[in-house]
Parts: sequence; structure tokens; C-alpha cells
Amino acid sequence: MIEQLRLMAWLSPGYPVGAYAYSHGLEAAVEAGNVTDEASLSAWLGDVLEHGAGRNDLILARHAHRAAADDDAGAVRDLNDLALALAPSRELRLETAQQGRSFLDATRIAWPDPRLLALSEAVAGDIAYPVAVGIAAGVHGMALRPTLASFGLAFVQNLVSAALRLAPVGQTAGTRIVAALAPRVAALAATIPDLSLDDLGSATLRLDLGSFRHETQYSRIFRS
Repeated sequence: MIEQLRLMAWLSPGYPVGAYAYSHGLEAAVEAGNVTDEASLSAWLGDVLEHGAGRNDLILARHAHRAAADDDAGAVRDLNDLALALAPSRELRLETAQQGRSFLDATRIAWPDPRLLALSEAVAGDIAYPVAVGIAAGVHGMALRPTLASFGLAFVQNLVSAALRLAPVGQTAGTRIVAALAPRVAALAATIPDLSLDDLGSATLRLDLGSFRHETQYSRIFRS
């Protein structure tokens, strides 16, 4: 029960990571007319989850969890370098790095642990969000699969929240999308423990290109 409550706290909208400031390219997709309603948003989110950053982040979190459980600071550093290098644009790198550092700093204060302190000091600069979540969960001995599923659902929920502020859908439609994608999150999370870093990869080129355009978009409310 304590572990479940900890996950709910870490991945809640109120956790101070600044997730509300980022749309992961969704704002550019709305501006370009690629996302206009419930159906197109659901399709876009499903692709990002299963063929883009959603899947990659779960793989990275899984390997960070194992490295932390082994107290392997070198593996954490190497994994973090890879995670940051995978960000396809300046804004998406900022998104993962700022949330990762904020998550790790807040967790170290609220749930202090000498092992977490040692691993976080091994990555003194930017740290990718999935790596930060993975090492915190690994240090605290949290079960891998619930952690991955919860992290994946939080990823979807944050983007739905961004969509509500961008106004292509309302709250009822947003809730339907979360309900529809939740089983797909669970199914994806179940595949991740057997994957290696060689399985990293994405096929969301329109999102990546949109993220580049977003950097110079005239009117915007999100940082990515």
C-alpha cells in the first residue's frame, strides 16, 4: 500500500516537476491542424505512446531501475547520456531534463535515502525524466511493472491535460481518451522488462519536425 501511494504521489499532477509547462509537440500539432478533435488526438497520443517517446521512456526507466538496484553509478551516467542524446530537439531535451532534475531534487528532499543521494550526485548536471524516475524507484525497491505502467499513464494524462488547454477537446472527451489508452499503456508496460537498450527507437517524425517548428511558433503557451 505504501508503495502504491508513493507512486501516486510521485506521478500526480501536483508533484513539482513542471509538467504543466510542456506539451511534447502537441501544441505544434494543433497549430498545424494535425490534431483537431477527439479521434485525431487519440490517434496522435497512441502513436507517441507506442512508437515514440512513451515507449522509449519506459525502456529507459526500466534500465535505470536495474542500475539503481545494483548501485551502478557508471551505468546510470551512461544511460542518462543516452537518454538526453535521444531527444530530437532543443525543446524536447529541455522538457525531459528540467522535469528529471526537478523530480530528483524533490524526491531526495521528501524521501531522503543515502543511495539515491549517491546516484544523483553521479549525475550532477541534466538528468532525463525517465532515468530520474527509474533510479528513484529502484533505490526504494519499488516493483518494476507497476512503476512502468504508472509512469506511462502519467505521460498520457499530462498530454491530455495539455490538449484541454489547447482546446481541441473538452474534459469528457479527454477522459474517454485516457480510459481508451489505459489498457494500451498496461500492455506496453508488460513488454518492457524483456527489452534491451538495442530496442530503443521511434517513428514519430511528424512530432519531431513539429517540435523544431514550435521553437519559432509565433503564438504558444507551452515550452515544447
